[in-house]
Amino acid sequence: MADRVTMAEVARAAGVSVSTVSRVLGDRPDISEETRRRVARAAKESGYALRRGRGQPRGGLLEVLIEGFTTPWAGELIAGAQSAAFSQGCTLAVTSTGHPRFRLGDWVESRRTRPPEGVILVLSRARHDETAALAGLPAPLILLDPVGTSDPTVPTVGATNWSGGAAATRHLLELGHRRIAFIGGPPAMRCTLERHEGYLAAHREFSLLPGPALTRYGDFLVTGGAEHGAALLDLTDPPTAVFAGSDSQAAGVYQAARERGLRIPEDVSVVGFDDAGLGTMLAPPLTTVRQPLLEMATEGVRLIVQERSRPGSTAGRRVELATSLVVRHSTAPPPATTGADAGRPAWRPAWRPA
Repeated sequence: MADRVTMAEVARAAGVSVSTVSRVLGDRPDISEETRRRVARAAKESGYALRRGRGQPRGGLLEVLIEGFTTPWAGELIAGAQSAAFSQGCTLAVTSTGHPRFRLGDWVESRRTRPPEGVILVLSRARHDETAALAGLPAPLILLDPVGTSDPTVPTVGATNWSGGAAATRHLLELGHRRIAFIGGPPAMRCTLERHEGYLAAHREFSLLPGPALTRYGDFLVTGGAEHGAALLDLTDPPTAVFAGSDSQAAGVYQAARERGLRIPEDVSVVGFDDAGLGTMLAPPLTTVRQPLLEMATEGVRLIVQERSRPGSTAGRRVELATSLVVRHSTAPPPATTGADAGRPAWRPAWRPA
């Protein structure tokens, strides 16, 4: 019966978040001893075992297929999956599909004789033929965002990208910015499109329409942020703020601004997306949209366990976990205007949707 107790129940009993329980499970160093004791006590009283013993895990092997694991975003997802797998008595294997020698067909064939308990797929583009090949394995398949167009029958776990994009842009608009640039990831990716739609929706709340020159599509990496940030800041009428579709791209915008002698946030404000650790290491610390990466990975593992016990119960399900804006020190009102606009107060919308 103890196996039926979930991390969410332990979190409620301990008065902490699911991600905190996940961090305790993974022996993360950023947890106080008092919190560890509270979680351990709640787990013991509820019958939830924080440790499964040192023998062979009872739950078997879970596998993660991910394009690369060198970014903070990927590291946070993998850490969450590892903690959740451990709590289920499983081990976790991680394979980079970005390796030049990786072939999906070969990987699938190698797993047919000894299939894993489940596969967590983290790809920017999950094609139907790829998911169909994986679906041939006798193991549940879960897609974690960001993903592109994918097989609608495969369950997915993602974040509220539209809401996150709207919150980031609305924050800048409320500070008084009127030229806000958007640097997304590849335009074919679902998360890019949803964040851009949120960016546009926030502008509509203020009866504004950003010019097409202010939208750029990058690669979610520092290099893409630096390249597009430079192009935007070199415009005749440059933006006073940039919403970057990832914290890594935001770091690239920092680089482009620094090379031009611009200060953040005095000359240009910057908002990122992810909050996977990089933002707090930038100077100044980055205002960003927190994506619940640990919780997403935990939910993915939970769905795999559910599908193993009740086949067909997760087919086609899409779970979206809430994003939240984390305001730090990279955003501020725009530089003082000159000429006809000097001294004019920042405009505010007369209405706000319920």
